[in-house]
Amino acid sequence: MIKFQTRFLFMAIFFVAAVLALQLSAQEKPGTGVTAAEIRIGNIACSTGWAQGYGSITGAESAYFRMINDRGGVNGRKINFISLDDGCDSHNAVEFARRLVEEDGVLLLFSTMGTEANLAIRSYMNEKKVPQLFLQSSSAVFDDPAHFPWTMGFFMTYRAEGFAYAKYILQNKPNAKIAVLSANDDSGREYVAGLRDGLGGQAGAMIVKELTYNLSDSDLEPQIRAMRESGADVFMNFSLGTFLTQSIRNAYDLGWHPKQFISNASLSVAAFLEPAGLIKSAGVISNARSKGWQSVRAKEDPGVRAFLEWMSKYNSQASLRDQNNVAGYERAEALVAVLKKCGDDLSRANVMKQATSLDLELSMLRPGIRVTTSPTDYQPIKQLFLIQFDGKEWIPTGAITSE
Repeated sequence: MIKFQTRFLFMAIFFVAAVLALQLSAQEKPGTGVTAAEIRIGNIACSTGWAQGYGSITGAESAYFRMINDRGGVNGRKINFISLDDGCDSHNAVEFARRLVEEDGVLLLFSTMGTEANLAIRSYMNEKKVPQLFLQSSSAVFDDPAHFPWTMGFFMTYRAEGFAYAKYILQNKPNAKIAVLSANDDSGREYVAGLRDGLGGQAGAMIVKELTYNLSDSDLEPQIRAMRESGADVFMNFSLGTFLTQSIRNAYDLGWHPKQFISNASLSVAAFLEPAGLIKSAGVISNARSKGWQSVRAKEDPGVRAFLEWMSKYNSQASLRDQNNVAGYERAEALVAVLKKCGDDLSRANVMKQATSLDLELSMLRPGIRVTTSPTDYQPIKQLFLIQFDGKEWIPTGAITSE
């Protein structure tokens, strides 16, 4: 009888221990793309093709993750950053998204490049319930949690940029004659819509020429010549990448020197303005969210010093005149903050839960500009300020404005 009771007691203890072990195992089991040692993050870049100037963003993100890994990773897990180059082709982006999700088994896609590419993969990502976070596109269409709860942008929208420029013109050059150049795509149309909304009832009279370009175009001189001949004295240059470089150069070489505005996506001195010519770029106006980092005074800021130390140690091959490095640094810093908030629950659902409850002060954002989100607000950054290029560096010209 005693033997039976002893055996029964051991069996009961074993059963309870087994149940507890299974529960603990279920609690500790990492999500898809996560092991005890790593977190797999997917990325689709545009390191070749018409937008290859933005490739340094991906390089900066990779360098930031190397720094995090050297410091022990995120809650003890190293980030495995898997980046594929789609050559600025949205068809490739669809194939790569499937590869990263279904073959590489990533936890999420991060900082995927381009409006068209992100639109092409958005339905798939939401169907699979895989986070598509902090996109390299400022299109307002990615702030749509009601229909696409797994997709989130990052910077202030194209529409908001166009709107802010319109308000500046109304205040400082109310009799302007405006020529507009934009890409013949969704992002280009959004810039123009923001400009027209900002000008309001005066848009029809003030915009004297509105032209577009296609990604297949090899020469923008016909468009620039037509805008010069329109008599415009303000040039809303919403072109991107190599088209921005070409249009600045064309305007100068044709002897047309209007007050020129360019998008935030095109403000990198190293990637776009230097190839156009610094003298030819002098005077252009853009917008920013980040601190400057070139001046002696700027280097007194702890966040700027940390950025410069990171550049020296982890991204030394990149140009300090390339603003894309700051953009990549900021996005990567925001993603790491989300992952840290997840703790040991690195499920895709919890990633989105944490990404939709942010209130962050990133180290390189200008004071007063924060990353804020909610379950109904998928636009993390909602402020900007205007800057002007003096031929050497960008100089702030106005206060922070909100969308």
